[in-house]
Amino acid sequence: MKLDILAFGAHPDDVELGCSATIAKEISLGKKVGIVDLTRGELGTRGSAEIRDQEAANAAKILGVSVRENLKFADGFFTNDKQHQLEVIKMIRKYQPEIVLCNAVDDRHIDHPKGSKLVSDACFLSGLLKIETTIEGVNQEKWRPKQVYHYIQWKNIEPDFVIDVSGYMDKKIDAVLAYSSQFYDPKSAEPETPITSKNFTDSINYRARDLGRLIGVDFAEGFTSERYVAAENLSKFI
Repeated sequence: MKLDILAFGAHPDDVELGCSATIAKEISLGKKVGIVDLTRGELGTRGSAEIRDQEAANAAKILGVSVRENLKFADGFFTNDKQHQLEVIKMIRKYQPEIVLCNAVDDRHIDHPKGSKLVSDACFLSGLLKIETTIEGVNQEKWRPKQVYHYIQWKNIEPDFVIDVSGYMDKKIDAVLAYSSQFYDPKSAEPETPITSKNFTDSINYRARDLGRLIGVDFAEGFTSERYVAAENLSKFI
């Protein structure tokens, strides 16, 4: 299956928190989108890997993505080395996306920038002919995405561009809250974490609203780019 967009997240829920309104919008426009989670989030304070597996599947259904896979790297301990790069390359070559979305380049959780650099490096390496990979005994062809964009997570990184996601925030919130074990629940007896407060859940909405305010729309999601964002002419910018 060839995809238009492939979104990577170090943990299940990274993609939902970072860029799921954009994904929902692109799917509504007829684009095929997939998600690859690097880990099962097994070190999360609340819930379990098995619970996160089901939550990720539920979120994928809400968004309507074409496929979701999990590479089962070690949460907290995966590294940007040849072994992990080759596994990511296999996913890139399998789905041949034009655009890859991945974790923030800098963030509070150490896995986020690690995952960001790992996926970015793999996108480059995936285009090299002499790197050989196979899936189920079948040799894969080289493939390099046209663009790699990084969504914004905990830290307020200044975006290089923003996407108007007005009309898609409800679907984003539904996808995020599919991870009921991870976020605000006043009845939960489990330990508190930085993402279990009501303020954090509320921030999903007000951060998107603030980015939208800056471009004159209701809601927006921001991204950073590894390359200049080009346009055919000035009228292509809004």
